[in-house]
Amino acid sequence: MFGIGELTILLLVIVAVLAVKRLPDLMRSAGKAARILKSEKQALKDEDSGRPRPAPHIIRGETTERDAP
Repeated sequence: MFGIGELTILLLVIVAVLAVKRLPDLMRSAGKAARILKSEKQALKDEDSGRPRPAPHIIRGETTERDAP
């Protein structure tokens, strides 16, 4: 019988194999989310210190055929 560790690794491998096509999109989204969180964290620090907040950066999204109406 398999233990919990082996089943976890097997499940991760299966998910990775099935999600190969979507992995670049997921990584791109994770990067954008990390940038947004970083800028919000900096904004909170600036707000606490009393410094004026700089203008927000606009992150433009990409439109793909799948997203198009």
